[in-house]
Amino acid sequence: MKRATTLKENYEFRRVYRKGKSGVSPLLVVYALPGRAGRNRLGVTVSAKLGHAVARNRVRRRLREIYRLSQPELRRGYDIVLVARGRAVDAAYRDLERAYRRLCAQLGLLEAGEENA
Repeated sequence: MKRATTLKENYEFRRVYRKGKSGVSPLLVVYALPGRAGRNRLGVTVSAKLGHAVARNRVRRRLREIYRLSQPELRRGYDIVLVARGRAVDAAYRDLERAYRRLCAQLGLLEAGEENA
C-alpha cells in the first residue's frame, strides 16, 4: 500500500479512536471517521499481546488483503483503523473477512446495495 493511503502517525490513530464510530466483533474492531475527501486511508493495529512477530504480521497481512479486495465496495473519504483482537490469530481467513464485511456494513462504509454481498 502506498504511504498516502495508510495512517502512520500516532495522532492520526488517536483522532480516529476519539472521534470515529466503531464496530466490534470477537475477531476485530473497526473504527471509521469521515476524513480525506476522495480516498480512504487504512491503519492496522495488532497488539504484542497476541503473540510473537510472525503471528502478528500474519494477522496484519490478512487484514490488509481483506481491505484491499473490498476497496471497490467501500465509500470514499474515510480513515479506517482495524484493531485485531485475540481470536484473530487463530481465525480462518473467511471468518476475518466475514467479520470485516459485517462491521463495515454496520458502520455504513459499504456503497448502497453492497450490504448483503
